[in-house]
Amino acid sequence: MASAMKTTVIFSLLSIIAVCHAHNITEILSSDPSLSQFNSYLTQTKLDDEINSRQTITVLALDNGAMSTFTSGKPLSVVKNLLSLHVLLDYYDPKKLHSIANGTVLTTTLYQTTGSASAQEGQVNITDLKGGSVGFGSGESGSKLNSTYTKSVKQIPYNISVLEISAPIIAPALLTAAGSDVNLTAVLDKAGCKTFASLISSSGVLKIFQNQMEKGITIFAPTDEAFKAKGVPDLSKLSNAEVVSLLQFHALSSYSPVGTLKTTKGKLATLAPGGGKYDLSPSTSGDTVTLHTGVDSSRVAGTLLDSTPVVVYSVDNVLLPVALFGESPAPAPAPESDSPSPAPSPEADSPSPASTPASSPPSPASAESPAGESPAERPGTDADDSSPKNGVAQRKGSTLFIAVVLSVAFGVISLVL
Repeated sequence: MASAMKTTVIFSLLSIIAVCHAHNITEILSSDPSLSQFNSYLTQTKLDDEINSRQTITVLALDNGAMSTFTSGKPLSVVKNLLSLHVLLDYYDPKKLHSIANGTVLTTTLYQTTGSASAQEGQVNITDLKGGSVGFGSGESGSKLNSTYTKSVKQIPYNISVLEISAPIIAPALLTAAGSDVNLTAVLDKAGCKTFASLISSSGVLKIFQNQMEKGITIFAPTDEAFKAKGVPDLSKLSNAEVVSLLQFHALSSYSPVGTLKTTKGKLATLAPGGGKYDLSPSTSGDTVTLHTGVDSSRVAGTLLDSTPVVVYSVDNVLLPVALFGESPAPAPAPESDSPSPAPSPEADSPSPASTPASSPPSPASAESPAGESPAERPGTDADDSSPKNGVAQRKGSTLFIAVVLSVAFGVISLVL
C-alpha cells in the first residue's frame, strides 16, 4: 500500500509540473529540418497559436516531400483546413498507438471545432495494422488508410505528442473549401449582425474591409441586440468621420483566429487611425476571450467565418474607443482622515434618515461593470488585465509559482522514495 501511495504522489506531482510547462510547437518542429515546410505552414495559417493554446494534443507532422504535394496549387484557407485534420484533440504516443482498444478508433481533430465539419469530416481513423504498422485515414465512411506512422518526433506526457506520418490525411470535401472571396454582408446578415452590416455599407467602411481582405483582416461584429443594449451611444449624434472611426475600431489589419487571440499579450492595433486610443486589449479565461477598450469590454461570442486570411467574430457589445467616448471612470478614492475611525455603534447597521446623505447621485455606470456585479465576478474578464504593471506582476508571480512547485515536487519525491 505504501508503494502504491508513493506512486500516486509522484504521478500527481509530475502531472502538476507538466501543466506548468506550456509547449511550443514551432520550437519542437524546428529541431528537425525535414519538417520545416510543415512548421512554416502552421505559422502562416496561425495553427501554431491554436496548438500552443491547448493541452492534451497530438500533431501528425509531414516531411517536406509530403508537404510539397499536399500544398501545391491550393489556397491557404484550404491548406489550413487540411492541416487542422492533422491535429488530434487527444494524446497519442507510440505505445498508445499499438494498444488501441479493438485495434481501431475514430478521434476528433481541430477541424471539428471550426463548425464547418459535417458527418465525420472532422475525425481521423487510427488503426493498428498487422505487422506492427499503424494506419491513418479520414473518418468518413469508406475512406482508405492512406498514411502510416513513421516515427516519433517529441512527447511531453500527457500534454503534447508530435508524430511523423508518411502521407497527408485527405477528406475530399475539404479540398473545395471556400477561399477568401466571401460575401461579408451576407455572412453578417445570416448571423444576426444586420445593423453592423448596414452601417459598414452606408458609411463606405465595407470597401475598406474588402480592400484589406487580401492582406488579412479580423472583424468583430456586434450583434443586433448589442446595438439595442442600454448605454449604447446615439450614433446619429456622431459625425460621419466619427462613425467611420467607430466601425474601423471593430477590425484589425491582420488575420487573428481564436488561437492567436488567446495567446496575444499586450494591445491590438485596429484599423481606426489615431494610435493608442483606438487599441484593444484581449484577455483570456479558459476558452473565453474578452476585448477591453478602456471604456467597456465585450466577450468574443463566436466565429462567423474563418477563411484564411479573413476571420469574422460576433461580439456581445458595441466596442467603444477611448478616443471618442473617454476612459471609463475610476473608482473614487477613500476619504483620508488624520484621526482613527471611531468604533461602530450598534445603531450603525440601521442609519437614521438624518444621518443618510441627501440623495447623492449614483456613480456613472460603465458598460464594463454591470449593476450589482463587480469586475472580479464577471465571467471571462479580469479588471486588471489591461494594466501593463499588473501584467508584469502576474508574469513574475507565475514564474515564482512554477519555481515553488518544482522545488516542492522534487523535495516530496525525494522523501517518499
